[in-house]
Amino acid sequence: MYTKEEEAFIKYWEVNRTKKKRLFRRILLGLPAGMVLMIAILLNFMSGWYKRASMIANADPSLFIILLIAGIIIVAFTGVFSSYHKWDINETRYKELINRK
Repeated sequence: MYTKEEEAFIKYWEVNRTKKKRLFRRILLGLPAGMVLMIAILLNFMSGWYKRASMIANADPSLFIILLIAGIIIVAFTGVFSSYHKWDINETRYKELINRK
């Protein structure tokens, strides 16, 4: 009735579903995606391709601190959201397989 892949997934998810639901673990697993996004934003900001934005950034020294704070928030949100999304997909797949039985 189940393929070997589905049976392996069911066994894996029964053991690990509560471990993967923890918030700290979610942040750690989704951290690389958030870091890539933040690095791209900082590279775009530091490249200076838009002269007017560069002039405004140089005029206000607190803007860099605001960007760092926003970057931390972006990384945290992306980390939590992406790992929660992965957990939700796996949980939905698990429930569908169990109901199919």
